[in-house]
Amino acid sequence: MVMPLWLTYTLVTLAAYVGMEFMAWFTHKFVMHGFLWNWHADHHQPKHEKDGFFEKNDRFFLVFAIPSMICYMTGGLTEHFWVLFIGVGISLYGLTYFLIHDVYIHRRFSWFRQLDGKYSRAILRAHGTHHSKRTKEDGESFGLLVVHPKFFKSRQRQEEDRLLKNNVE
Repeated sequence: MVMPLWLTYTLVTLAAYVGMEFMAWFTHKFVMHGFLWNWHADHHQPKHEKDGFFEKNDRFFLVFAIPSMICYMTGGLTEHFWVLFIGVGISLYGLTYFLIHDVYIHRRFSWFRQLDGKYSRAILRAHGTHHSKRTKEDGESFGLLVVHPKFFKSRQRQEEDRLLKNNVE
């Protein structure tokens, strides 16, 4: 029995989406906090030390958008239509990343404020811990959606506020 095409395309999209969490973690840990730290460093500065709305770190949008675009073109212009759905998965992850990281965590846009679920609080704690380091060394929590279980535990309110403040400074 042959798998229906819609199911194949859905599975390819989901696999690309899930794979992007690993790619984002790997790129963040070894590229952004490695040889391209000069692009990423301003993202770790407090808001009051930044000039303007954009950061050098925003260049990484293109680093991830270009492979997606290539997949759209390859899938749409060749007999390998399934490759288009890799591009869709990458794009959907990019949209998720933008909404969670730039809108929710760093509040670069005022579209929605505080979500208050256990998972959203864990994401905030993990990212706040990551931003507590202002240098490229000794970082932790490089992913976005996969969060270490320790960040699901409640902390003292003062410690919690300090970590969450690291996200918007």
